Formats: sequence, structure tokens, C-alpha cells
Amino acid sequence: MASLMQELGVDRLSREQRITLVQEIWDTIAAESTQPLLTEAQRRELKRRVADDDANPGDGVPWEQVKAQTLARLKP
Repeated sequence: MASLMQELGVDRLSREQRITLVQEIWDTIAAESTQPLLTEAQRRELKRRVADDDANPGDGVPWEQVKAQTLARLKP
């Protein structure tokens, strides 16, 4: 049984041509994607986090505070 690469003749392309083909295929996939592809586990985790944020809106830390604390820890 021939592989799809053999059926399509991809195995006869040079390395450079195969890389170009992969890039072009990837570009068409990216162009079609309007939403990120998430696993069911990732989708559940995002929903859980949104629900937690909705239930506890005061628990978040502003970005500027997180950034300042992180930069302070990096100083010698």
C-alpha cells in the first residue's frame, strides 16, 4: 500500500520543495482557522477559569502590578 506522499508524488520532490510545500499547506490551514483549535480538556479548563473569574472578580491582579513585582524580583 503506497503512502499518501508516494501517491501524490511528494516523495520525488527535493528537500527544499517539500519544505516549501509544507509551508504553503500550513499557510492555507492558518488562513482557514478563525478560532484556535482546542482540545476538549482545554475548552473545559477555559470555561472553568472564566466561571471562577466571574464568581470572584476581585481575585485578579492588575497586569501593571504583576509586571512591577516580576521586574523587582529580577533586579540584582
